[in-house]
Amino acid sequence: MKANHESVKKRLSLAKGQLEGIVKMVDDDRYCIDISNQLLATIALLKNANRLVLKAHLDSCVRDTLNEDATEKIQEIIDIIEKLTK
Repeated sequence: MKANHESVKKRLSLAKGQLEGIVKMVDDDRYCIDISNQLLATIALLKNANRLVLKAHLDSCVRDTLNEDATEKIQEIIDIIEKLTK
């Protein structure tokens, strides 16, 4: 992976902590809207981590193949974008 490992790991660790907190909220039968807000915050962290990974992929792996046949790398990105929009 070409992305900054520390930046990605920081976001993933924060998301992990938030998920653990959300599980506790569910166990404590907390208010649904509070749980939903925490889920949205966790999703935002994961999307941000994914953005860093994809940007690094485009800046390195895809750029390196531009002198070659980039069809496979372009298809990989299209597949990810399709998953993001579902």
